[in-house]
Amino acid sequence: MASGAKSFLADAGYGEQELDANSALMELDKGLRSGKLGEQCEAVVRFPRLFQKYPFPILINSAFLKLADVFRVGNNFLRLCVLKVTQQSEKHLEKILNVDEFVKRVFSVIHSNDPVARAITLRMLGSMASIIPERKNAHHSIRQSLDSHDNVEVEAAIFAAANFSAQSKDFAGGICNKISEMIQGLATPVDLKLKLIPILQHMHHDASLASSSRQLLQQLVTSYPSTKMVIVTLHTFTLLAASSLVDIPKQIQLLLQYLKNDPRKAVKRLAIQDLKLLANKTPHTWSRENIQALCECALQTPYDSLKLGMLSVLATLSGTIAIKQYFSIAPGTATTARSFDLVKLAQECCYHNNRGIAAHGVRVLTNISASCQEKDLLVLEQDAVFGLESLLVLCSQDSSPGAQATLKIALTCMVKLAKCRPHLSQSVVESLLTQLHSAQDAARILMCHCLAAIAMQLPVLGDGMLGDLMDLYKVIGRSATDKQQELLVSLATVIFVASQKALSSEVKNVIKQQLENVSNGWTAYRIARQASRMGNHDMARELYQSLLTQVASEHFYFWLNSLKEFSHAEQCLTGLQEEDYSSALSCIAESLKSYHKGIASLTAASTPLNPLSFQCGFVKLRIDLLQAFSQLICTCNSLKTSPPPAIATTIAMTSGNDLQRCGRISTQMKLSMEEFRNLATRYGDLYQSSFDADSATLRNVELQQQSCLLISHAVEALILDPESASFQEYTLSGAAHVESEYERRMMSVFNHVLEEVESLNRKYAPVSYLHTACLCNAVIALLKVPLSFQRYFFQKLQSTSIKLALSPSPRNPAEPIAVQNNQQLALKVEGVVQHGSKPGLFRKIQSVCLNVSSTLQSKSGQDYKIPIDNMTNEMEQRVEPHNDYFSTQFLLNLVILGTHNITVESSVKDLNGIVWKTGPKTTIFVKSLEDPYSQQVRLQQQQGQPPSQQQQQQQRTAYSRF
Repeated sequence: MASGAKSFLADAGYGEQELDANSALMELDKGLRSGKLGEQCEAVVRFPRLFQKYPFPILINSAFLKLADVFRVGNNFLRLCVLKVTQQSEKHLEKILNVDEFVKRVFSVIHSNDPVARAITLRMLGSMASIIPERKNAHHSIRQSLDSHDNVEVEAAIFAAANFSAQSKDFAGGICNKISEMIQGLATPVDLKLKLIPILQHMHHDASLASSSRQLLQQLVTSYPSTKMVIVTLHTFTLLAASSLVDIPKQIQLLLQYLKNDPRKAVKRLAIQDLKLLANKTPHTWSRENIQALCECALQTPYDSLKLGMLSVLATLSGTIAIKQYFSIAPGTATTARSFDLVKLAQECCYHNNRGIAAHGVRVLTNISASCQEKDLLVLEQDAVFGLESLLVLCSQDSSPGAQATLKIALTCMVKLAKCRPHLSQSVVESLLTQLHSAQDAARILMCHCLAAIAMQLPVLGDGMLGDLMDLYKVIGRSATDKQQELLVSLATVIFVASQKALSSEVKNVIKQQLENVSNGWTAYRIARQASRMGNHDMARELYQSLLTQVASEHFYFWLNSLKEFSHAEQCLTGLQEEDYSSALSCIAESLKSYHKGIASLTAASTPLNPLSFQCGFVKLRIDLLQAFSQLICTCNSLKTSPPPAIATTIAMTSGNDLQRCGRISTQMKLSMEEFRNLATRYGDLYQSSFDADSATLRNVELQQQSCLLISHAVEALILDPESASFQEYTLSGAAHVESEYERRMMSVFNHVLEEVESLNRKYAPVSYLHTACLCNAVIALLKVPLSFQRYFFQKLQSTSIKLALSPSPRNPAEPIAVQNNQQLALKVEGVVQHGSKPGLFRKIQSVCLNVSSTLQSKSGQDYKIPIDNMTNEMEQRVEPHNDYFSTQFLLNLVILGTHNITVESSVKDLNGIVWKTGPKTTIFVKSLEDPYSQQVRLQQQQGQPPSQQQQQQQRTAYSRF
């Protein structure tokens, strides 16, 4: 648990003392002013860390101006350090406010007599090309330096020219001829030509420029047939085509021509590498003839390395639309054997002695089987399965990294094949279980992941696996190596997935015995976590209990204690029986008792840097849902304990409300329905605030929300409004593609409850015992499905947060900003998007929505009648972050005198257009003061004096300025 403890200490904020932005900048500035070169260099190289920590323009602008000063007056080594800092901090460059001043200080060095200083300056300008793409003096300096006699300076000019060409259409158009002359000029050395050619890849700003660059490259490829020149020219050709898009089919043909006809292996390798690039980027541009030509080359080549490369391209294409184009035959043409060269090649390669070739061959066959389902491909399917089995035997005995990579490809294909061709899954699972006993530990872990994935998709196969898995679990774990510990977790996961219902006591005992023998605490925790995910709460509770005394901090203790209580709470609900409502109430009460203990413990486990907000939100909603279920069962029972009074029918007729016939149960049911709707809304809010959650966790939250909506709908349909209840909108789609056993069972309960409600609806007048029994049974059926605590409850793989800065901002957060009521407040909102170690793993931010609202806190002065429009400010703007930074402005009208509370709230919109309420919410106070002229006029009016002509004139000129 050492790594966990380490991250916890970091979370708790123990470690180096934090400085605010200004202090940190002053500290570095002190280093820059030092007389010692070492201290200056140390200060310079610490700037990227400063930018990362305080990524707002005001600091970055000051810091870059200081660095520009160092660049201007320092020696070449310091300049080189500044250049490296600029290149590392490229995404912060656009936050420089005084771009002119920054460029002026850097550019002054270009006139130095030292060619190295000029070279560093050119590289510096090239690195800044994104913020100064159209600076003519920079363009001119680059052109001049290309003619320099100093190699270092020319290379720097080439670097700068490439960067400016990528950013500026004018520069690219102007420099193209110059580059062309230099490349074709006899005086230019070959090594310099090799560096100049890649600049042409950026000449894609318009069609004519791209066309002239292609012509030049075409000439070069024929005029200079040496290996190095052909390789560089062809690669530049490919990159230019990929950017300009129009010439990709021509480029594919050219590369295939070189692959087929050029005898040099280096050129063939380059052609394969570029074909792979184009296959990934634009598979739809590959014609049937292109794929056929590539297959022929692969069938003819005697070299394994080249065959491997070509098969890699074909494997990439086989997973895309290109494969359907290859197999689609024009009407009226006979299918020849050669039209399926791809199949012939894949079948040949399946049993190749080179592992990589065999893996790609099998991948091609799997992709064909998966994508061309309308064809009768029985032979192909069998070939794919046999190929996968032979690869499995070959790779599972070898623990080298190459064998593991090949095994991953084979196992991915197995999962894909089992998913799209279920009839093959039995043989795939049998071969995996057979190999599991003799395989190496590293291979076993991967094979367990594969078995778990197949069992999730096809739960019917789970029972068949269990015997073999238990036999294996008894014999592994002889040593406490990392691989063995990993294997214990992977095998336990497969066992939990395979035993879909509750674990038998024999299985539990085997797992616990093994954990006592060799496992460490971390392994036991990971297995407990998997048990919580799969709904095996009794097993999870015992494991969490055993870990309580093994942790090093009270936060960890409270976290594990809360998990133990939640597992015990869910375990209490497994004893529910249909039709037995009194025991259901006592089970729910027992469960709630444990949940309340758990939430207290969970709150104690949270820290300021790790507030566990999702976990607390999820558990609080679960507690409220259980209370709502308990209340609903009590309400249903009240029909027996407190039936409608004798005069209920008369009351119903006089009031015109037919529901009054049912007595007090009708009002209670109405309250219950509103409670469930309210819970559904809160689950929706939790979903919207979980931007970083994985899809399984979000689906879990969605299922909880649907169960609330289902019960509220059932109450409405059976009791409150049977006539207008519609079942159309509640037909649950999504059952076609179910990801987990929990989801499968929930969907089955939903459908069953809907059928029951529909069969009772309109047959019997409400409220009868049949209606209340139906509702109680629905509650019990939902609670009998063991709750799944998904990954995001335990682990955050993606981390995204937004940091806002408002200006003007008060010196002290408690004191308000003063503004006159005849002026508008210009509020500038800047923000930075901060990411964890895996940005955009599940979803990415497309735009940030900023909502600004102002409310009057306290009035000062007299009550004037002011139009309602002037009393509130509600505005929303949507901004797209660039390099994780965004800024925008709002104009606020604060006419009423007094203190206003201004709230800025941010939410994000992902690439699918879904809005997520990520926060944060920032508040500032603004005091609206009466402007001096109005104050003077008001005072004079109070004293009974009319304002003088001169003062009226002053007022007129003051307003005319605006």
